[in-house]
Amino acid sequence: MFAVARVTALPGAGAGWGPEPPRQAPAGRSAFSDPTKSAFHRSQTLGYRNGFAYSRLPTVGIGRERLYVNQLSQAELDELSNKRPTLTYGQAKQAPPSDFIPAHVAFDKKVLKFDAYFQEDVPISTEEHFRIRQVGIYYYLEDDSMSVMEPIVENSGIPQGKLIKRQRIPKNDRGDHYHWKDLNRGMNITIYGKTFRIVDCDPFTQVFLESQGIELNPPEKMIFDPYTELRKMPMRMYVTPSSFDQLKQFLTFDRQVLRFYAIWDDTENMFGENRPFLIHYYLADDTVEVRELHERNDGRDPFPVLIRRQRLPKSFVDKMKTFPRCVLEISNQEVLEWYTVKDFAVGKPITLLGRSFFIYDCDEFTRQFYHEKFGITDFQPVDVKKKAPEEVPQIIPPYNGYGFLEDSLQNCFSLLPQPPRKNFIKMLENDHKVLRYEVALESPNPEERKRRFILSYFLSTDMISIYEPPVRNSGIIGGKYLGKTKVPKPGSTTDNPIYYEPADLTIGATVEVFGHRFIISDADEYVLNYMESNAESFPATTLQSLRDHFAPRRTAVQAAESQSAAGTGRQELEELVKQVQEQLKHHNYLSNSSMREAFLHHDKDGSGFLDKAEFFALCNRFNLPVSDALVNKLIRLCSHGENQISYHDFIRAFSC
Repeated sequence: MFAVARVTALPGAGAGWGPEPPRQAPAGRSAFSDPTKSAFHRSQTLGYRNGFAYSRLPTVGIGRERLYVNQLSQAELDELSNKRPTLTYGQAKQAPPSDFIPAHVAFDKKVLKFDAYFQEDVPISTEEHFRIRQVGIYYYLEDDSMSVMEPIVENSGIPQGKLIKRQRIPKNDRGDHYHWKDLNRGMNITIYGKTFRIVDCDPFTQVFLESQGIELNPPEKMIFDPYTELRKMPMRMYVTPSSFDQLKQFLTFDRQVLRFYAIWDDTENMFGENRPFLIHYYLADDTVEVRELHERNDGRDPFPVLIRRQRLPKSFVDKMKTFPRCVLEISNQEVLEWYTVKDFAVGKPITLLGRSFFIYDCDEFTRQFYHEKFGITDFQPVDVKKKAPEEVPQIIPPYNGYGFLEDSLQNCFSLLPQPPRKNFIKMLENDHKVLRYEVALESPNPEERKRRFILSYFLSTDMISIYEPPVRNSGIIGGKYLGKTKVPKPGSTTDNPIYYEPADLTIGATVEVFGHRFIISDADEYVLNYMESNAESFPATTLQSLRDHFAPRRTAVQAAESQSAAGTGRQELEELVKQVQEQLKHHNYLSNSSMREAFLHHDKDGSGFLDKAEFFALCNRFNLPVSDALVNKLIRLCSHGENQISYHDFIRAFSC
């Protein structure tokens, strides 16, 4: 049922909806236009809110004049609000008009669906003469358009889907179009020369047509394509029954498979090798499958099946031997004999499709089957594993003396040598811990025997470095004698090197460093303190030798402290001056007048005393060839207070 649009006459708009054309003024009169009117368009009666269409009544007309036709006055509103309906005689009031709803809104997404079919001739086929094609006819109430759709059937070979696109379908030659009133069940409808038979409709269409007063015809049964129904029936097979009952074989041996372990020897070809395979023989249908056994990192693509499951021919007929095998379709006519379960045996080769496999073992089910079926009990597996080649011992070349031994040894293990691993915990615990010793060079030359060196042992890396303090006018350039390196003991080999340890460095011990022999004559007090704090890590002999060496010094220090307390500091100072002068004579040290001048230059006030920091800086500047113990003791005796030192006695000790 179509919705009738109610048109309201607008003042000044005439009979139509468009703007009124300008009127011509009568002759002899002047026409004046209203300047307050600027909009002459028609008001919109359709709006959208939240995506849904709704209708609204116009409130203004052309020229923006207010309309009172579609609105109630205040008096009418008061009357409706106060008046109650009563049964009275007289003419009843007319009901207010209903809201205006456009047709495309009222019938939006409302479609009538009819089930139909049409017959199509097939002139080029001998199996079918016509074809029945089922379609659906859709009628859109929104704009009276129609479309014809055919359900798509997979692999039908016929263009299906939308047969007639949505449009108004012409009914006759007079320009009429099909209307929903023209459609009913059990009738024929011709569209563009093709006749469709309508057999049924959906429930919505039935309810809609009955609500409009249309009497529907009874539904008809849909006709199906006879050729399609014929194809759905199973085809009759005319097979001569065989004396061998394959069904019994299948039911008896279903899921029973014989498994053989075989090897394919392909060493005759280039880059060939022995490759393991599994041969499965299916007892249900006498088919054979060959699967490859892959090993980890074998370098082959993961294709498990070499020969798919099929019956394998054992021998062909004579006339087929000259036929090209690449295009030969194997059937019972070409094969003289097929492989059976009797052809497989442990310890024998078998040729499958041109490849020779050697069966060396089988599983337990296969052994039991052959024992029950053929009475075979000899299933001794064959050892096909190749013996591992003899391991060639690695010969380490002799050490050439370049770099560290561990670092150079890495070149023998890898093309890209890696640095040797380090003990980082030991390096962190013993960082900046150095044991220093005074050593003398052992040599038949008396001049070489006078040379003194400082041997430093680094506890973090077990390396040794040797430094020679420079002595003026000695003719020998001092400085670094040996860089940091590990020093092996005499008699150790490059295969099992043994390096010097702190336990080997005792007073009077001889240290051989790359052909040079050094004798340890003295050590720092830090060495004794460190070994006493870690006595469990060092031998008792090493610790005792250091204690015996430092015992006279400690005794002298204690005696000096006691003499100083008793007032004998001056006598101790004189003895100490003599000891210093004896060492200077031993080193052929000449008195240096520049020392006195330097001390006098820094003594601005002439008091004979200098600050400790300034005094130590001057002592380091002259590089005095005296042991640290005597110098520290002399400075202690020359001290005056906490920060002042008397330099006159100090200079007297170094004046030979």
